[in-house]
Amino acid sequence: MRRGLMVAFAIGIGMVSAFTSTGRSQSVFEKLVTLGPLVAGHAKLEKECDNCHAPFSPTAQSQLCLACHKDTRAQRQMRTAFHGRDPQALTQECYHCHTDHKGRNADILLFDPETFDHGFTNFPLRDAHAAVPCSDCHAQTAKYTAAGRRCFDCHKASDPHKGRLGETCNDCHFETVWRRVKAFDHEKTKFRLQGAHPTVACASCHVSERYKDIGAACMDCHRIQDVHGGRYGAKCDSCHDQNKWSTIHFDHDKATKYPLRAAHAKVGCDSCHTGDLYRDKLATSCVSCHRKDDPHQGKLSSRCEQCHSEANWRRVVSFDHDLARFPLIGRHAIVPCEECHSSLAFKGTPLACVSCHPDQHHEGRLTLNCGLCHNPNSWARWRFDHDKQTRYPLTGAHRDVNCQACHAAKNVSKITLATDCYSCHRQDDVHGGSLGRSCERCHTTTSFKPVGKPP
Repeated sequence: MRRGLMVAFAIGIGMVSAFTSTGRSQSVFEKLVTLGPLVAGHAKLEKECDNCHAPFSPTAQSQLCLACHKDTRAQRQMRTAFHGRDPQALTQECYHCHTDHKGRNADILLFDPETFDHGFTNFPLRDAHAAVPCSDCHAQTAKYTAAGRRCFDCHKASDPHKGRLGETCNDCHFETVWRRVKAFDHEKTKFRLQGAHPTVACASCHVSERYKDIGAACMDCHRIQDVHGGRYGAKCDSCHDQNKWSTIHFDHDKATKYPLRAAHAKVGCDSCHTGDLYRDKLATSCVSCHRKDDPHQGKLSSRCEQCHSEANWRRVVSFDHDLARFPLIGRHAIVPCEECHSSLAFKGTPLACVSCHPDQHHEGRLTLNCGLCHNPNSWARWRFDHDKQTRYPLTGAHRDVNCQACHAAKNVSKITLATDCYSCHRQDDVHGGSLGRSCERCHTTTSFKPVGKPP
């Protein structure tokens, strides 16, 4: 009977050869000697053997497998994942591990989780991951290769940041202990931590763990601490230092047209800049800031620097009184201003001597023009030349006569004394006026008693 079967088989081969080419007859032959049903995944290819088999060429079969399984072909080409990293999976023919024709329910993967070396995959199991069950990462209904390789793919549901820190968890966390956090390199961000910033807690700037779209300007974090109330704008770093906020490095001398000298250098910014720093332009004159402090009430002009200095406003002034209508000469130069100027307005002060020096000695008999006799070097050192300064030279006994003997009228504005003898010596006339008023015809100024011959 066995011989009969062989004969029938040979006849069949001959008939096939009669009607088809050699290659086609080989395919038919292979169909006749099939080893059994394919697995469920390949069932639709069962009637087309040439999808998986090259006639009488076992080495070409893997190329046909890879033509269909493109993901495996990519692994081999890129030397990645299991089929690109495991030496055997990379070089051996596919059928060495995955044999088919074993029935619809056959397992042709031959995958053993207990012995599988995860180190040949794109995700080697390190540290805490080595003790994690396969089912925690690989779903039963999905391919093993479908499991994600990123932390976020498995830990998204347990992410305490709710995705606000992105999906690259390994930037901060370790695989050994998840709660152990790496030192985040803030230098790689757009805001380098300088000065006192490295010691600030992350949550102080990243409220509610918000890390995206965080402003880099000082005011974005320190607006509530702005003691200027926004009047100085948002360029805090133009004045303040990141090492210590109270340290101010703004150079008013170089950055502005108004250098701060002497006492001005110690004045607080808000003393002058009471409004908006950029909108309100300040004048540089003294009165623009000190008008309400002006004790002169604006009557001495607005050029305060003519008298005062920036070192000490109340110090001795440098006013040149010689430029005024009353130059200070003699002892006047050392007299305090208040002695003559009762008002800080320094206006309306009379120039006459008696306005400061009441005439208690002459009582106005010699007019108010004290300068005719006295000089500012010393009041007692007076000098008056009656012979040259008047039309009545003092001769003889007249030189020893007290001024008040002739100048008896008080508070006169002009001296208008008569120059004849009789105007002063009427009471001394023993003649009772009988000889007239021309006394000088007989008498001399040396002595009234000797009498000369009348002319």
